Amino acid sequence: MRFPVVLHSDDGVRFGVTVPDLPGCFSSGDTFDAALDSVREAIDLHLEGIVEDGGEVPVTKTIAEHRANPDFAEGVWAAVEVDVFRFEGRAEKINITLPRRLLAKIDTYAKAHGESRSGFLAEAARVAMR
Repeated sequence: MRFPVVLHSDDGVRFGVTVPDLPGCFSSGDTFDAALDSVREAIDLHLEGIVEDGGEVPVTKTIAEHRANPDFAEGVWAAVEVDVFRFEGRAEKINITLPRRLLAKIDTYAKAHGESRSGFLAEAARVAMR
């Protein structure tokens, strides 16, 4: 899942990072890249706390939506990829109906990319709901 983040710097070297979709989640780093690495860990820990408290992983907004917030006017935007699979709960078996040709295309695509049918469909759903 991609999380928009905004980086701020007073000296152009060290950066503070805010995650607008996760109020209270922030991080920092001595370089731009270090700040991005650090915020990935902060997001992971923040999500762990949300799920432990019975909450859900939030749906993120786009950077364009967040840019309208004047609190982030001076920031530099980036998006960080975080694996949220472990927060999605136990897998459940379902029964769905799909057209035969579509199912064949899904299977061919998934196999060519080293994925299972279920893994492909789950990722396609995640992408569609961003």
